[in-house]
Amino acid sequence: MAHRVCPWWLGRLLANPLRRLGQEPRTILSPYVSDGMTVLEPGPGVGFFTIELARLVGSTGRVVAVDIQERMLRGLRKRARKRGVLDRIEPRRATAEDLGVGDLTGRVDFVLAFAVVHEVPDPDRFFAEVRDALGPEGRLLLAEPRGHVKDPDFLRFLAAAARAGLVPDGAPRIARSRTALLRRT
Repeated sequence: MAHRVCPWWLGRLLANPLRRLGQEPRTILSPYVSDGMTVLEPGPGVGFFTIELARLVGSTGRVVAVDIQERMLRGLRKRARKRGVLDRIEPRRATAEDLGVGDLTGRVDFVLAFAVVHEVPDPDRFFAEVRDALGPEGRLLLAEPRGHVKDPDFLRFLAAAARAGLVPDGAPRIARSRTALLRRT
């Protein structure tokens, strides 16, 4: 499966309120995220999930939102500022080769990888970086769009996660998505 990064201008479409009809962020995230947590969100776009993550972690938590596109991060900052949660969000610029989260080793409670793994050039490296960032009780929610990611590709992602030391811990139901909840071994 060839990777292709979602163009920055599509970010606003992906944050459309109508998307909430099938993918309500609070419903998806609240079982895993609570006050005071540190959350990592690779590929946040303009923040469809990030805003709710910031609300859920509260004033004592933080969300590290990592994207390779500065325009996505600008859109995220603008939306977060409008909603009063920018102080809880740390936008970071990544590269195609590195998430740039080495300083978070063992400190992340939850990672949301929503519709992002199919865009990374090296899933093995991605999952290794995520695994290193996760704390001992940390979880990763992996969700990939059914329209872009077929079963064999999703199974390849799960195999890459396993090679990195992440094992299945459930499969939440999310509309139009292939999902897995993963934890460190």
